[in-house]
Amino acid sequence: MPVDRQCQAIIDAAAKGGTPFDAGDHVAAREAYIASTSLFQHQTPPLDHVVNLVCKGPDGNVRLRMYCPRGNRSTRQPALIYFHGGGWAVGDLDTHDHLCRYLAAKSAIVVIAVDYRLAPEHKFPAAYDDALAVTQWVMAAANELNIDIDRIAIGGDSAGGNLAAAVSLALRSAGGPKLKLQLLIYPVVDFLADTESRRDYATGYVLTKAAMAQFTNWYLPDDDARSDWRASPQQAPDKVGLPPAFVQTAEFDLLRDEGRRYADTLLEAGVTVRYRCYAGMIHGFMRMGAKIDDAFKAMDDAAKALRDALN
Repeated sequence: MPVDRQCQAIIDAAAKGGTPFDAGDHVAAREAYIASTSLFQHQTPPLDHVVNLVCKGPDGNVRLRMYCPRGNRSTRQPALIYFHGGGWAVGDLDTHDHLCRYLAAKSAIVVIAVDYRLAPEHKFPAAYDDALAVTQWVMAAANELNIDIDRIAIGGDSAGGNLAAAVSLALRSAGGPKLKLQLLIYPVVDFLADTESRRDYATGYVLTKAAMAQFTNWYLPDDDARSDWRASPQQAPDKVGLPPAFVQTAEFDLLRDEGRRYADTLLEAGVTVRYRCYAGMIHGFMRMGAKIDDAFKAMDDAAKALRDALN
């Protein structure tokens, strides 16, 4: 099908005024990305409460935000640990606050968002190290947080999906604790990928080949890191024993094919996988609910996958 008309309006606006990814440096890119958030924020259902936390990371404290849905709080609650997108260089707790609030309310589970260190000040594997450390901290502090350690999922969009996939691999290799689901939203999973979608949608669809190259240069310290499974989960030699996955991609996204390939690779390894590609959509659409109606369809699908896996 053609590009969705609401997505096309965003593409047209970007062509006129540029996108956050076209900024000349990482500081300007962050400012532009934050500014764009106000355009995409949508109404969210009410929650019981939201609290800001910190945990000790590999290089100082890591900020977290915990979203607690309404409902029975007398028993341990299931939880999703969520890593925001933004090319490992932009984005924060606030740019994805509306998405996390929606997922927490609609799935009826606790969502813990992670403000990991950003590139280029903090090169790979800093973001990965923070993501793993926070996941381990949440599991260690499960009782204090009123979380059921046997019902924890991990997820993220784009660069955040990359971190979620890598942490899933690390926990599997370390022998647990076992995650119940990895929610991978248009994830980057292979810096070595040469796919049809990377060629077909290299320009003109908001996230461009040039922007990906810029993010890659900011994030990775050298070319050798591209094949490190912590950066490219697809390059991990063994996917057996990973947690079930729900992989969501967008039709007009240069990352589409590597997301589908990762889903197929997980299936071949015996992992339970659900995959859905959203017709007419562009990269980042799930954060754009105020402008793109189908963002809610995708978020509702993600919430259902979480409910099914954790409740």
